[in-house]
Amino acid sequence: MSRRWTIARAARYGRALSRWGRLALHPQAGDDVRVFYGWDLVPGEGEPVAGGTVKIQLLASRFPNRPTDFSVLYLGSSYLPRDLRPLMWASKRRGAAVVVNQNGVGYPGWAGDRTEAVNRPQRRAIRGADHVLYQSAFAKDSADIFLGEPRGEWEILHNAVDVARFTPGEPPSGAPTLLLGGDQTQAYRLDVGLRTLAAVRRSQPDASLIVSGRLVSDPEPLIRELGLAGAVEFVGRYAQRDAPDVYRRAHVLLHPKVNDPCPSTVLEAMATGVPVVYAASGGTIELVGNDAGIGVRHPVSWERDEPPDPEALADAVGRVLDAHDSYAGAARRRAVERFSLEPWLDRHEQLFAQLLARI
Repeated sequence: MSRRWTIARAARYGRALSRWGRLALHPQAGDDVRVFYGWDLVPGEGEPVAGGTVKIQLLASRFPNRPTDFSVLYLGSSYLPRDLRPLMWASKRRGAAVVVNQNGVGYPGWAGDRTEAVNRPQRRAIRGADHVLYQSAFAKDSADIFLGEPRGEWEILHNAVDVARFTPGEPPSGAPTLLLGGDQTQAYRLDVGLRTLAAVRRSQPDASLIVSGRLVSDPEPLIRELGLAGAVEFVGRYAQRDAPDVYRRAHVLLHPKVNDPCPSTVLEAMATGVPVVYAASGGTIELVGNDAGIGVRHPVSWERDEPPDPEALADAVGRVLDAHDSYAGAARRRAVERFSLEPWLDRHEQLFAQLLARI
């Protein structure tokens, strides 16, 4: 355990203790909108974020984090606080509304014997919520199966992207560049990405792959086996302010994650005019539609994650590249028309006002 980690942990606990002390001095919520996201600090624009923290960061741009005098407790299911139970109790006691933004759930195919441990806090959050925002129809269906139906109101509200920041740049020149976006937190994602690149390079010998995010497996043995030395670049995690430049380097986003509820990386790619080749399951289908990319079918179940065949993904990449301008334009239009940030923030503002008017 490093000294830096120990100091950071102590600081986190110190902030939490201070927050609980101040909450005790302000027992009533009031009726103006003040939002707390369950964490004392929300990552800043220059800090790397992923998954649930992306939408919290977007929300905080209009509704700053208010840990000690909140009237709305807003919880992201993939970013739940450690003191969830007492926070929900305190929220009800002080008359604050509880809103849950529900993403994915634990299921045996990826969570294995941790499925119930993953789902238990999410179930508690949904059951205690005044309103649940499901990130996709798929997110609602899977939550109903593994968490149960909510006791309060609910709606489906897809994630959003800042289309004023994520904009197309100059079309990338040279050989095709694929982007494997997000965090590679399932080993099969990197494996499939590398094998897809190898298949693409049979017809496009100079094609390359950019890999972002965290890795859970060593890629070097497979890179050597497939003869991909020099064709793969690992850029690691990056801050949102740097993200558009990463997407603009790519011709195609490769997204082989199966049963993905509502991936922000897909929306960000679309907004920058990057078509998507993806595993045809989960909420990704709802995001991409028929014109912004190509979904590749694969076996779908809750018991096992089986990604698409790399050869089939490579074929889809080839078809997208053959009509790249059409797919790229459709991706940008779909992002702007359906997933823009401002309407998403407006809906939150309307929802918060409605909930506080009733309490």
